[in-house]
Amino acid sequence: MQVITLHHPHHLNKQELPSLVMALGFFDGVHLGHRKVIGEAQAYAKSYGLKSAVMTFDPHPSVVLGKETKHVHYITPINDKIKLIEEMGIHYLFIIHFSQQFANLLPQQFIDQYIIGLNVKHVVSGFDYTYGRMGKGTTETMPFHSRDKFTQSIVPKLTRGDAKISSTLIRSYIREGKLAELPKLLGRYYTVTGTVVNGDKRGRKLGFPTANIRLNNDYIIPPIGVYAVRIFVDGSRYEGVCNVGYTPTFKDQSADKQPTIEVHILNFNKEIYLKTVKIEWHTYIRKEQKFSDVQQLIKQIDRDKQTAIDYFEKNSC
Repeated sequence: MQVITLHHPHHLNKQELPSLVMALGFFDGVHLGHRKVIGEAQAYAKSYGLKSAVMTFDPHPSVVLGKETKHVHYITPINDKIKLIEEMGIHYLFIIHFSQQFANLLPQQFIDQYIIGLNVKHVVSGFDYTYGRMGKGTTETMPFHSRDKFTQSIVPKLTRGDAKISSTLIRSYIREGKLAELPKLLGRYYTVTGTVVNGDKRGRKLGFPTANIRLNNDYIIPPIGVYAVRIFVDGSRYEGVCNVGYTPTFKDQSADKQPTIEVHILNFNKEIYLKTVKIEWHTYIRKEQKFSDVQQLIKQIDRDKQTAIDYFEKNSC
């Protein structure tokens, strides 16, 4: 897959590009609804002998347009989004740097410069896609703005139960700790990537060594608590218990601005300091607690381990 990053105004000549079928969207999460849009673009491209493409934006528009939003956490930060889209077999990924100048483009200007100007012959988008200044361009206005230079497909909303599959719903589930619900929306378990860093090594002294993980990107993380997870190290998969929190048995919560993420990996005794690992979140076990003494904590960790073991025995996928 060829990744092309464009800053406005871009100077890419359409003659440098093949004829494209472009899937349009922000695609945070690359969830099942997004995959339907991207998959339709792929199918159309294959049917007509064209190249498939996806257009996304970075950073999130709310960072530029929001009066109060200065920082956004993502389901799939841009590096993860690139990997997921590449795994789908897309030929081109266009990452548009979202700036105030770009946001001020009129709908016709966006179409002229970023659709027609990129040699797009067919566009695929969700039913609620908008473009141009203040989102004035819609799927209904796109045929007019196309100048008859490209055609269009609109993908209807995809639902699970009564709810539309959306990045908004997925974000809310992550923040509420409803991790077991996510595969029905994402088509996979929610994952984050990070680096194993030095901790206080207290877990080792308790008989439960943990990998202290610093996330590599601006991920949304689940709420404070204990979770059953899988962790991927050097291409191998292991099961574990993850604590997101402040270790209240040993120190005051106010001492830390950010919660730590620590994983006790089951049946594992390798040194993985500074390794890059991936955490796959499966299910919530319990809230974080402050125990009256260390022995009570050890007993609870033993119970948490057994809960995780039982979970993975029942869910061996």
